[in-house]
Amino acid sequence: MQQRNIASPALSLVRLIGLRLSFLLFLSLCLTNITAIVHGQVRIPETALESGLDIQHILDAGLQYEQERQWSDALSHYEDALRTHPGRREIQQRLTVSRIHFDLSRRYADSTYVTALASMREREALDLYSELLLKIDTHYVAPPNWHALVHRGTDNLSIALTDRGFVERHLPNVSTERISAFQRELRRQMDWQKPRTRQEARAAVSSAGRLAVQRLRLPEAVAVMEYCCGAAAALDDYSAYLTPSQLDDVYSQIEGNFVGLGVELTAKDGNLLIVNVLESSPAQQGGILAGDRIVEVDGRSTINISTDQAADMLKGEEGSLVDLGVLSADERSYHLRLRRQRVDVPSVENVKMLDSQVGIAYLRLSSFQKTTSRDIDAALWKLHRQGLRSLVIDVRNNPGGLLTAAVEVADKFVQRGTIVSTRGRSPREDFDYKAHHGGTWPVPLVILIDGDSASASEIFAAAVHDLGRGTIVGQTTYGKGSVQAIFPLNYSNSGIRITTAKFYTPKGQPISKRGISPDIIVHVTARSAGEPTKNSGFDSPDDPVLAAGLQAARQLLASKRR
Repeated sequence: MQQRNIASPALSLVRLIGLRLSFLLFLSLCLTNITAIVHGQVRIPETALESGLDIQHILDAGLQYEQERQWSDALSHYEDALRTHPGRREIQQRLTVSRIHFDLSRRYADSTYVTALASMREREALDLYSELLLKIDTHYVAPPNWHALVHRGTDNLSIALTDRGFVERHLPNVSTERISAFQRELRRQMDWQKPRTRQEARAAVSSAGRLAVQRLRLPEAVAVMEYCCGAAAALDDYSAYLTPSQLDDVYSQIEGNFVGLGVELTAKDGNLLIVNVLESSPAQQGGILAGDRIVEVDGRSTINISTDQAADMLKGEEGSLVDLGVLSADERSYHLRLRRQRVDVPSVENVKMLDSQVGIAYLRLSSFQKTTSRDIDAALWKLHRQGLRSLVIDVRNNPGGLLTAAVEVADKFVQRGTIVSTRGRSPREDFDYKAHHGGTWPVPLVILIDGDSASASEIFAAAVHDLGRGTIVGQTTYGKGSVQAIFPLNYSNSGIRITTAKFYTPKGQPISKRGISPDIIVHVTARSAGEPTKNSGFDSPDDPVLAAGLQAARQLLASKRR
């Protein structure tokens, strides 16, 4: 079976037939409010009262999203709330519910999942569950809690039975009363079972599937698949079940190419907003610009559809045609026909000299993929011919990618020492990645980071920082300190992403929940969601982080001359 080690957030960057979605999942430590005893009574500090009102406001706002079934917005809302109010159980509970709903809607918007499910037999679904549990048992970074994995599957199935689309598809003639009675019976049955092995977990899920058939005539495979997805999601925020389409997308991201139109989309205000257009792509050749909106695909409206549904509409074989209705940023509508082609996704962008007089160069690393090492080499030699003496590398908004790519890039600038160490439950996951002296570029470095610099980006920034190779500028990074592996599954052409190890900086520090702190902190105004990449503020004249990085590069060169 093929295994790929990646270091990127879950939902972090997923390319869907030319679409790129970025969902960053934030974890925090628990904080508690302290009360004071005054004259025998409990006085609640004003800050605690304000916090309580704030929490209620957060829950009320989130409930509004949930009632409108805007699961993406609800998910983002609760994630942001947890960053402000870490450890709040009520927010975490609503986040979990919203995530289950969100994942459910994504799966059923994915034609590859729906098609595989329609042809799956009961035994095949249980065999898939067994294979998935075996992968977890063999490779997961910590000993699995089988009871917790089954419990999350029960949550998945119970919540699916409250979803209108799920019920209309699978139980169109079943009353709400029967469904509610089944949910209660299922809870009682599964609470009684506390599996301690994966064999017991399979037996428990098999009984849940049979109960669904007996009480609701829900196909057993449909029920078991909710347990499959729940088991993967229960591990951590970065492990997940991957539908056939999602598995293909992960491989496309790793390879750095895909078949599609070459646009990055986000759903905004009921529209599909184009946030970036890749160079030499069918979309660029057709005249599509960042800021345009796709309003029709092959005559079908895209109003109020998700990016996953849009991905499904835009899918097609290489060389096939698609008709688009587009609304430009200035409200001009037009139609065009594009041919789907294989598009190379650059991982190195905006290669140029910032200050030719002193030799300060710049490049942006947008991801770490198979082609990154080659792309960096090409960029460095180009800049060398232009007088490279110091280099600013921008990894802001870089969600990560391949662990090996991050090591290869760091190795181009570090002569000796450990670049990163990985430690897992299995000894085969323990490895120290060392630098090699040959081929090192000795130029002074400045690395630009922000809160969306994650995983592989953090590995690279930490190596430069800990090994004394440069100055880090910007804001503290995301704080994702784990490595995932991708495992294909034998059934339904799907896969699972599993956290297999934690990684540590050259000085032995964990990155998880801490991130990498910059040497020079630069505070900036947050960008609005869905703002086109070209207008994001990165590498623009009013970019304060870049300005600080340029100043740091000048100081490094001045110190080197002394």
